[in-house]
Amino acid sequence: MSQTHVTIRAEDEPEQLREQFRQLLRYRWLIASGIGVGLLAGAWLGITGADSYAATTDVVLRAPSSDPFNPTLSLDKAINMGSERQTALSRKVAERAAKALEMGEDEVEQLQSGLQVTTPPQTLVLHFTYNAADPEEAARRANALTEAYIDLSKEQWSKSRDTMVKSLQDQLNPIAKQNDELSKEIKGLPDGARADSAYAQQANLLNRITELRSKITSLKTLDMTPGNVIRTATPPTSPDGPGLPLALAMGGLAGVGLGLLAAWVRLVFDPAPRSAGDVARAVRGPVLGALPRGSVDALEVGRSDSRAAEEYRSIAFRLAYDDKFADRRRLLVVAPRGSMETSAAVAANLAASFAETGKNVLLIEADLRTPSLTDLLDVSTMSRPRWSRGGGYGDSGHGEAGDGEWPGRDRLVVDAGESGVFGLVPGERVRNVPRALTSGRVTQLITEADDPDATVVVVAPPVLAYADALALVDRVDGVLIVCDPRTVHRADLMRIRELIVGAGGTVLGAVTHSESRRGGTASAAREGGSSGGGSGSVGGNRRRKAGSPADRPAPPLPRAEREALPEPEFDPQTDPSSTMALRTVRPGDR
Repeated sequence: MSQTHVTIRAEDEPEQLREQFRQLLRYRWLIASGIGVGLLAGAWLGITGADSYAATTDVVLRAPSSDPFNPTLSLDKAINMGSERQTALSRKVAERAAKALEMGEDEVEQLQSGLQVTTPPQTLVLHFTYNAADPEEAARRANALTEAYIDLSKEQWSKSRDTMVKSLQDQLNPIAKQNDELSKEIKGLPDGARADSAYAQQANLLNRITELRSKITSLKTLDMTPGNVIRTATPPTSPDGPGLPLALAMGGLAGVGLGLLAAWVRLVFDPAPRSAGDVARAVRGPVLGALPRGSVDALEVGRSDSRAAEEYRSIAFRLAYDDKFADRRRLLVVAPRGSMETSAAVAANLAASFAETGKNVLLIEADLRTPSLTDLLDVSTMSRPRWSRGGGYGDSGHGEAGDGEWPGRDRLVVDAGESGVFGLVPGERVRNVPRALTSGRVTQLITEADDPDATVVVVAPPVLAYADALALVDRVDGVLIVCDPRTVHRADLMRIRELIVGAGGTVLGAVTHSESRRGGTASAAREGGSSGGGSGSVGGNRRRKAGSPADRPAPPLPRAEREALPEPEFDPQTDPSSTMALRTVRPGDR
């Protein structure tokens, strides 16, 4: 903490994975929604698959050949399986099959939509699959589509052969005619050079005629069957779907993946800090403590059975060993936005923790717009400690002229139970808030921390709501940020740090908390503390154990009757058990 920056220890990979998984669980509703969608999709698949039957056929393709056993013929080059698959799925095949099934033209698309054709790798096999609601109809249509494909392919091959034969015949006819004419001419020629030339020319024509006729004969002898059916479709005995239980399991697994993916995307784009490390990086200071859930509404320090009290003591000790705070012992407690109840509770508990260590603590409520500490605390009279009696500015409004009313009234002394007492300067409404906050009275009040045994804790309104805290930073330069990571943005924390550093202050760290989900509020806690004297009181009353009726607190008197009662006298040396509440110090009680 003595350095100007925080070095965050790099965690090992398993710990990082666990932390990321815990962060994903913050969005349980997204994960649950993904699982719900997956289960619905699985149920739909299981229900619809129960009414679907799949019939299959297999066709081994072959290229037209006069010698199928010729090893020099490369079928994988002669046949393009992708093109054959597209041919099998074409509308022409569907039209031929529809005609064979005696279906109308308007049913061709329906027939075509139920067909699937696949090509297993490293084979010359076309796998036909047809899905229909009736098993007999599925088998009948699968066989019809297979036969239609074979017929169409055979027809296409035959057309190609006929075209080639016609082309060769067109070449052969003029050559044969020329040969006949040359034969007639040779009969009338005498022996000699001219006859020898005619014989040579006729020999060339005969060779060409023989070659063309050989090609025509080879083409006419080709077997034009495009393939052989190696499996005929039969009516399936069971539905094609995976079944409802398996479909639900598959949908649930897919839903978990979908929900985790949605939660991860939400986590990536979440502007709120995801962990204490994010808060530390945003404020560039350590997270001094994380308060237990629902423990920010009470003065916990002074109770031996409170987890929150130990957390506050830990925060106070960490601050005490921070060189920036130990040198001046001035602390400004602020929140980013919202109300001051949480920051006020943290300030009061830290003041009690410092008082527990023997410090003379003064808590200043710098809220001059809506002061509430005197309403939140149960106040009663008590003698002022000797260390807090100095200074004319605290006596009945006497002080510097033109500084306004605050802090002209008397201070209060807060009884923190077993932790001791600390002073309280409550806020009050003034006409000019900036002038009152920057007045010489406030400066003189804060300089009480110059006493080696004194500590001043100031609680101010939220930084992003008012500039009141920034007006105090030049005198109370150590700032503690109190925030709920779920309700504040990382940009807000970075903005607060920039404002504090720009005003000449230093962020000592942050304290995180989370509101209780049980519906408890600060007002409910105050009502419980004032009516039952229990641990929920913001005034810090110690918890009483349930026992006999005599041990239980009596119902409180009406306010009018309480005010009519005489003020009790208190001596901390002779009556330590009466330090159960907060008491107001009045000028006549000294």
